[in-house]
Amino acid sequence: VLTDLPNRTLFNVRMEQAIIHARRVQKFLAVLLIDLDHFKHVNDTFGHGFGDRLLQAVAVRLQQCVRQEDTIARLGGDEFTLILSDLDRAEHIDVIIDKIVMAFKAPFIFEEHEIYQSLSIGASFYPSDGLDNETLLKNADVAMYQVKSESRTVEIATV
Repeated sequence: VLTDLPNRTLFNVRMEQAIIHARRVQKFLAVLLIDLDHFKHVNDTFGHGFGDRLLQAVAVRLQQCVRQEDTIARLGGDEFTLILSDLDRAEHIDVIIDKIVMAFKAPFIFEEHEIYQSLSIGASFYPSDGLDNETLLKNADVAMYQVKSESRTVEIATV
């Protein structure tokens, strides 16, 4: 409700449909798992209402980075997932990931605060990384946590 994005239940339904479609047309499907780095710090510093506003702004930015036929869902907390279907090659997600990274270079501005929010993205592909929802999401999660192990920062500045 907060972000107007599908929840975990609708995500699973859409993922099942996307897998069936990918199998039928023999194309790739990518699942991206996105986690906001150090989001707890934002909530602890500015409060949960502020954090909710940031989650809403993140949802809008993510929607601007994908095609209309792609699915963005909020799994809970500060975790989002994308289903990118009808890919001819796995490398086609590089364009989407680049758009997301560029979109998050700009600060989120709320009142007198600028929030530079970093994120971690993990990806998995149908059919090479899994043939079902659970396996694809688990493998995207493993990839995302590998990225999280690298250094990242959240910068908060006052305008």
